[in-house]
Amino acid sequence: MWSRTRVVLCALLALALVLGLAGATVLGQFARNETLYTGGKQWGPVSNWNPFMTGNYAMGTIGLCYETLFLYDPLTNQFIPWLAESGRWVNATTYEVLVRQGVKWSDGQPFTAEDVKFTFELGKKAALNISSLWDWLDSITVIGAYVEFSFKEPLYQEWDNDLYNIAIVPEHIWGSWDATKVATGANGPDPKPIGTGPYLFYAVDDTKMVWVKNDNWWATAALGKSVAPKYIVDLVNTSNENSLGLVLQGQEDLNNNYLPGISDLIAGGYALHTYYPSAPYHLAANTAWLDINLQHKPMDDLAFRKALAYAINVADIVSRDYGNMVAAADPTGLLPTWSQFVDQSVVQRLGITYNPAQAKQTLAAAGYKDVNGDGFVEAPDGSKIALKIIVPNGWSDWMAAIQIISASTKAVGINVEPSYPDYGGYLDARLNGTFDLAIDNQAQISNTPWSYYHFIFYDKLADIPSTQGGNYGRYNNPAAFALVTQLDKTATSDVAGMKSVISQLQTIQLTDLPIIPLWYNGMWAQMSSAHWTGWPSSAAGDVHYLPVTWNGYWNMTSILMLCNLKPAS
Repeated sequence: MWSRTRVVLCALLALALVLGLAGATVLGQFARNETLYTGGKQWGPVSNWNPFMTGNYAMGTIGLCYETLFLYDPLTNQFIPWLAESGRWVNATTYEVLVRQGVKWSDGQPFTAEDVKFTFELGKKAALNISSLWDWLDSITVIGAYVEFSFKEPLYQEWDNDLYNIAIVPEHIWGSWDATKVATGANGPDPKPIGTGPYLFYAVDDTKMVWVKNDNWWATAALGKSVAPKYIVDLVNTSNENSLGLVLQGQEDLNNNYLPGISDLIAGGYALHTYYPSAPYHLAANTAWLDINLQHKPMDDLAFRKALAYAINVADIVSRDYGNMVAAADPTGLLPTWSQFVDQSVVQRLGITYNPAQAKQTLAAAGYKDVNGDGFVEAPDGSKIALKIIVPNGWSDWMAAIQIISASTKAVGINVEPSYPDYGGYLDARLNGTFDLAIDNQAQISNTPWSYYHFIFYDKLADIPSTQGGNYGRYNNPAAFALVTQLDKTATSDVAGMKSVISQLQTIQLTDLPIIPLWYNGMWAQMSSAHWTGWPSSAAGDVHYLPVTWNGYWNMTSILMLCNLKPAS
């Protein structure tokens, strides 16, 4: 007899196929053997191509159009020279970049070291995501093809992160813009964005963004790299069901949404691939953790937070919600690519895993007991506890996860109800500290665990309502904040020094539980070989690049994926 899950999945597939056919009218405008169709990044009409507006620029703005000095490969922990031929610390406070020669902007103008200097100095002209660099960057000097960055006090971890995330823009175009246009201008579609990358702006409408191959891309001559698709058509998402239908029919080649049921579809004859052929199917992109508002009682009580951590059945979320498409997080929350930095002795001593009996015991020892016999504990002062845990409405996997969390906590006597505000309401509650509990996953995979701890222990508490810097629970620990800064000042080549600082941060994190790591969210990537082959995978003979179109991922080797694709026979 079929399980209820399989019956639901079959119904979902039928709906997806119908919706996929309904959405097929946006396709067919380009030759199929030279067009790559993607989806999963854009949830509304494309409106800007400004690489400094990192939250909402069009898919491929950085990577396909604008490029960075280096690429970074998180699977090998290697920096790949890109617009820079090389980079090195010539002394403790000076970093030298050799700018690649022979590169041209897509309008034919030469790319130079002056463009690099100009881009970074925009942070002094306008309020940009790179402006904080100038708190510790002193000056930039161009000497021929070399650019020297002189620092007041280098933040080595942060600088390495900047080397592959800051896109270089052309001085001969951006130099005439005022600060407002630099910071908030759409930078397209007319005049179209001018970059150094492998693709040019081609067309845009409410349903899609289209890029066309730049036949004069510098990397073809310099590195022997050539992107295979002539066109990339990124479709605006309408629903996960519609995306699933397009992928199953081979009308969308790469989708980076969470699509349920992949474990049942891999062997279903749909020419469908994921990075891994079996669980967890996807690479880990970030850690989903429980944000805890320490300004709300009883979350300010460490014993209560410990009971929460013991109460949550993460294995249930992994198996029942995700069908083993994700893996449970390490108690530190550090991603698998950072496993060398997990201090196992700290985890053994302080790590908390699912243990409902221990949750009940911890509550009782701290004075929490069921006074009125309703099955839920009251606080030690007798006040009722009724908490809400929030995720955005429509995020079906997270909605299911907090239902499981609610059931887990209620089983040990903690009254937690799931709540599903729209995304705007969720974001507002998180930023303004009006939530009790929330699922969050903003700290993405990167070159350094510093970015993870910078998010958890974000120290500018007064700025949280106006930024997405992190630490939404308002955890205040100057010692932890100082350690994050110390880590930032540790050279990335000093692995032993990094481990020492990170061990101290893990001790604080696992002792105080400002957040509770739960599971690793996947780099959702469903690839169809109906029209394109050569996709990345974990197989020994395949390329091991990231098959993801999200912001910040093209410059983490996804661009190299395009160079390995081939039209299907």
